[in-house]
Amino acid sequence: MSSEGTEPVDVVVVGGGPVGLAAALAVARSGRSAVVLEPRDGPIDKACGEGLMPGAVAALARLGVDPQGVPLTGIRYLAGDRVAQADFRDGPGRGVRRTTLHSALRTAVDAAGVPVLPLAADDLTQSGDGVRVATREPGHRPGPVVTARYAIAADGLHSPTRRALGLDVPATGAARFGLRRHHLLAPWSDHVEVHWGPDAEAYVTPVAPDLVGVALLTRSRVGYDTLLSGFPALRARLDAADRPPTDVRGAGPLRQRARRRVQGRVLLVGDASGYVDALTGEGVALGLAQVAEAVAAVEAGRPQDYERGWRRASWRYTVLTGGLVRATRPAWARRAVVPAARAVPRVFAGAVHELGRVR
Repeated sequence: MSSEGTEPVDVVVVGGGPVGLAAALAVARSGRSAVVLEPRDGPIDKACGEGLMPGAVAALARLGVDPQGVPLTGIRYLAGDRVAQADFRDGPGRGVRRTTLHSALRTAVDAAGVPVLPLAADDLTQSGDGVRVATREPGHRPGPVVTARYAIAADGLHSPTRRALGLDVPATGAARFGLRRHHLLAPWSDHVEVHWGPDAEAYVTPVAPDLVGVALLTRSRVGYDTLLSGFPALRARLDAADRPPTDVRGAGPLRQRARRRVQGRVLLVGDASGYVDALTGEGVALGLAQVAEAVAAVEAGRPQDYERGWRRASWRYTVLTGGLVRATRPAWARRAVVPAARAVPRVFAGAVHELGRVR
């Protein structure tokens, strides 16, 4: 591939994960041209709870994407023998392997005629009427220059674009991390189970008829098996399965902050726009809601409107997730989560409804 420029497009999307592909697809569905820059080949896997909230399922359907998975009817909190459970009110969610979701979105993007170039964004500059992205090929060879009217950055938790624009803000508080592995075991529930331990939470999500994913969230820098030992009943169930079919994947620190989500003609979406925590499992739904707001601002020719749109799409997540993370820092508070949810079931059900709300 030469270092000459490509044909100008309306939007260049930096990052070809699920949120980036959804952004490119939404741009194409709006009648505008897009190109995606993603140096990694094939479906991209990462540490992820893999539970799509009903809002995410609905947002994907609006884009014409229907990934295969397992229906999820609600959320169940567990601590020892104590259980609190609530169902989604706006229809089921879906447990979907992240690689399956990525493949479904990539198929839709290809069908829409959006090029996905195997290039990394190397340098982004902008003027009053557009952006210019210098790229590099595998092996760090210079790639073509991509020009567009706007750029949407969906390059992840540790977004190079966010950093290059000077929009990073140091996160405060204790860092939290995520680990995920799959286990060959028939799902025993149609709910996402959240097991509360003294130092971690374990999310169990059915993702196939013979497979469950387990995501562990914690402040402790220890291994997956060590963390899992803090959940003896869950560990015993998982130990009955065959050898785990996937390796452990990690992510973090989860808390990321941005000064703002728009700079000139560049808009940040998904984890690149800032992240609180994975505790409420809203990552994909949140990213898709932000994509809708970003594309609307681009359509209107008013990228600055996205800042307000981002807040509109994100405030529930920020309030619910931030509040729950802060409230459960002390050990005594973690022990009280499930009893409190059992004591005020309407409040718990209301919170689950907000998490799964179809917008």
